[in-house]
Amino acid sequence: MKRRHCNVALAALLLAGSLPAALAQQAAAGKPTTILVVGDSLSAEYGVRRGAGWVSLLAERLQQKKVPARVINAGVSADTTAGGRSRLPGLLQQHQPDIVVIELGANDALRGLPLTTTRDNLSTMVRQSKEAGAKVLLVGMEMPPNYGARYTQEFRAVFQTVAKAESVPLVPFLMRNVADVPHAMELFQSDRIHPNEKAQPILLDNVWPALRKLLPA
Repeated sequence: MKRRHCNVALAALLLAGSLPAALAQQAAAGKPTTILVVGDSLSAEYGVRRGAGWVSLLAERLQQKKVPARVINAGVSADTTAGGRSRLPGLLQQHQPDIVVIELGANDALRGLPLTTTRDNLSTMVRQSKEAGAKVLLVGMEMPPNYGARYTQEFRAVFQTVAKAESVPLVPFLMRNVADVPHAMELFQSDRIHPNEKAQPILLDNVWPALRKLLPA
């Protein structure tokens, strides 16, 4: 029995060496990984059936893959990075997530808010999440060409700059293969802003590769 206990302890030590301490403890105890998604209408299932949005589909995929995880959807329609920044401390305290997915910024652009403010808010959210012991995935957005080449480039660079400065992974464009395809209108609701139900699995596929790397082995 003593030898068996030593082997178990050794396995636990090896696991702790390959994962962050918090995730290693959870894996050893069989506890689910908590994933917090802080976003806007693109995550809040705006205009689609409840349970059909990409965040809900993420929870289903994790279950199908037998990954013990709990997904918290903290998406709020029309939210900005300032709104997310103000909400985040309470969400971190309440849910104590292991992974935080930040999907915000599009409404900043739609409202013409300064890009420096967007960048600062995103940077603060990333740092707050890391200080709370969570891994962070930043989800980028892009503006349509009618905003002008310079603005679209500068807006795209906001996410790249934050991800590089804070050393966190980045999903370059949440709506890749949705907004940038010839048949894009087939994937949008009548407002031509929000992806429809058909597009939600594509959004998940855009997020999944980067998120999968943050899950415990």
